[in-house]
Amino acid sequence: MRKRIKQHETPVQFFNHLKSVRTKKGFSQSELADRAGITRQAVSSIESNLYLPTTAVALRLASVLACRVEDLFSLAQTEDSIEGILIGRLPQAETQTQPIRVKVSTVGKRTVVRPVADLGEQLVFAVPADGYITDTSGKLSRATVRVKLSRDRKAIQQEISVAGCDPAIFLAGEHLRRQKDQTTIVGWSMGSMAALKALQRGEVHVAGLHLFDPTTGESNMPFLRRYLKGSGYEVVTFATWEEGFLVRQGNPLSIHTVADLVEPSVILVNREEGSGARLLLDQRVRASGIEPTQVQGYEMIVLSHFEVARAIAGRRADVGIGVRSAAQLFGLDFVPLQTARYDLVVPKSHLKSHPTLTHLFETIVSGPFRNEIEALGGYDTSETGKVHALRVV
Repeated sequence: MRKRIKQHETPVQFFNHLKSVRTKKGFSQSELADRAGITRQAVSSIESNLYLPTTAVALRLASVLACRVEDLFSLAQTEDSIEGILIGRLPQAETQTQPIRVKVSTVGKRTVVRPVADLGEQLVFAVPADGYITDTSGKLSRATVRVKLSRDRKAIQQEISVAGCDPAIFLAGEHLRRQKDQTTIVGWSMGSMAALKALQRGEVHVAGLHLFDPTTGESNMPFLRRYLKGSGYEVVTFATWEEGFLVRQGNPLSIHTVADLVEPSVILVNREEGSGARLLLDQRVRASGIEPTQVQGYEMIVLSHFEVARAIAGRRADVGIGVRSAAQLFGLDFVPLQTARYDLVVPKSHLKSHPTLTHLFETIVSGPFRNEIEALGGYDTSETGKVHALRVV
């Protein structure tokens, strides 16, 4: 009729509302026992969490009390939480008790926690949280925080964290889910050098970068050989894309070369130091003998290709350096300056330890994914998936 419950099983695993429902309905223990066909001692033991009723007894109790079994007994939700290192700054909450939505990733042996708000104004509403920080008082970047998880730990362990400035990484994540598993890819938008530094600090699994060296005519590898120690990294091409000036439709100010940026009527919107777009601009400015102070808006900084395009479309600026796909999305004209390779850099140790990271690289070489990003405009996938040897000098 009933199963004795071990002490460690209650009250954590079960909610027992029998006593409150019984008293609300006006039954004594004896009256309920008589009508349910069990002893008063059994009712008392069940209410005291000493015994768990069988299904038949639970159904009879619910029938007598004119309620559902779930109103009397239910499994308690086990709260899962995890500690991790906070990266970034927690957004301002209205109250100190307001939970903060965060993403959680396992990078090597570290657990990394980032506010979802760091994904930007649009993705913050599209990317679900992995959990919540409820104690926000005095929490600064690099602090240890406790996160109440809202996703299964296995799903969090499969999450792939990518730093870089190519939003097409989210498309890679969608194709990965269709073809392989339920792995989530989260792209943290930042310039190339910032992404590389985040990878070196162990904050992400993969860094994306596009840094063109005009001296060698080579993308990325001269910089990687300079900044990465050892050869424990794989460098894989994501795509080649076009970089150039983004201008309003019709190019009303006739901007074609960097020399046109010194015209008094032209206002530039710039990218942060360490980004591939900023590197390209500075290379062209130096080669033309132009001082940055001669360019209006040189100090107007935004943090992504889309923000460059949005500033021009919104007439806060006249020109900025970005990629063709951003120009097309915002209905702008594009003046090509160069093609550059966007590579993904990943520690070989992550490829061995992460349960699904290798699936990302299988996905980007697939026909459906390559067709889709080429349709965005400005992408060439002919070298996608090519591995480049990192010879450190």
